[in-house]
Amino acid sequence: MLNKKQLIELQEFVESHLSVKIFSSMEKCEESNSLESVPHIEIVDFIKNKRKPSFNQTLFSYIDKTGVSDSDIYKKAGIDRRHFSKIRSNSDYRISKNTAIALAIALELSEYETDNLLESAGYSLSDSETFDLVVKFCLDKKIYNRHDVNQALIYFSLKPLFGVME
Repeated sequence: MLNKKQLIELQEFVESHLSVKIFSSMEKCEESNSLESVPHIEIVDFIKNKRKPSFNQTLFSYIDKTGVSDSDIYKKAGIDRRHFSKIRSNSDYRISKNTAIALAIALELSEYETDNLLESAGYSLSDSETFDLVVKFCLDKKIYNRHDVNQALIYFSLKPLFGVME
């Protein structure tokens, strides 16, 4: 257990380091006021030209291609109706990576299509994460059964993908 003197030293240490970081951040902000030199219209044009479809636009285009009903997809993905309704009605809704993966598996997407869907939500599958590698394996082997995917994850002592609500 730390004594009173050590706790005071700890507090001073943390405060002094936080002050340095805050000061350094402020200096960097002052040095990088280069946005003032970029015309506003240029930024708007850049965003307009680079923006890709939103997650819900991408998701519903895949659903439309399958010809399967929305309810079949969200049930297969283990998502409840209200959650799916949020995804459908709010284009700014921030979905979790696990929910996006569950939807990709429910849609039986290829790895390329899954990458596209995840990218539209701001995510990706990493070759450095065991969870992501298991998902990639399932996509590659066309393992789309929710119980089989969960079994593969549990085999590596990972949290199951399906049946977990946000």
